[in-house]
Amino acid sequence: MPIEKLAGFNTYWNETGNGVRRALLIHCFLGHSGAWRGVRGELEGKLKMRAFDMPGHGRSQDWDQRKNFQDMAVEMAVALIDKRADIIGHSFGATVALRLARDFPEKVRSVTLIEPVFYVAAKAAPEYGEHMQEMQGFNAAMKAGAYETAAREFDLVWGGGTPWNDLPAPLREALVTRIPLVTASVEVAIDDINRQVVPGALEAIKQPVLLMEGTKSPSIIRATQEVLVHRIPDVRRVIVAGAGHMVPISHSAAVSGEIAAFLKI
Repeated sequence: MPIEKLAGFNTYWNETGNGVRRALLIHCFLGHSGAWRGVRGELEGKLKMRAFDMPGHGRSQDWDQRKNFQDMAVEMAVALIDKRADIIGHSFGATVALRLARDFPEKVRSVTLIEPVFYVAAKAAPEYGEHMQEMQGFNAAMKAGAYETAAREFDLVWGGGTPWNDLPAPLREALVTRIPLVTASVEVAIDDINRQVVPGALEAIKQPVLLMEGTKSPSIIRATQEVLVHRIPDVRRVIVAGAGHMVPISHSAAVSGEIAAFLKI
């Protein structure tokens, strides 16, 4: 697909698969729609899938801070939903998926949340403080404008486990270039500016929800999932053995199989 305006923003999106059911896939921060390649390959005969690049990611327009980042991503997503869709989100993309379920319930058939970054939901857990400690190196580097160091520190916690120097040079360069965007996710992950985890918010989600995480993911993810599984009414939780935060890429067959079982396709 060419780049076109979605919600007034130059957006790259594409569509694959020939299934009857429609799905919208929303990638993680510092990623792009191509991150779903493995999952889409597994599900191409079962779903018709759309994916897009969020602002400042992939081939979409650079982020111009015209409004709250998550609000912009939600508007772009809504423009791509044809009638109703199963929403599949990873990391920050999962926060967008849950916003869609709450704000546009008529457009959302089901929600798959893969390692959602809703740390604010787990503020009472010890893992929250531990995570704040492990991100101190990243925060200090960002404050100093040392973006390469910040990218390395971020990847150490949230990457796929490959040592920084072993990553392909173009990938390292892309991470360094885009690392300032991470600050746009903090207001959702920590401050909950869109009130997604306030009392009653998660309990009001009516669609069936699949929670997915890896056994090797940061402990804050496990703590967050513990809260979500107890607050969302219609929920199923799956833990993928041996996987880390980038589970849709590293374990695409397992992720696809769980999604197919959840959707009964």
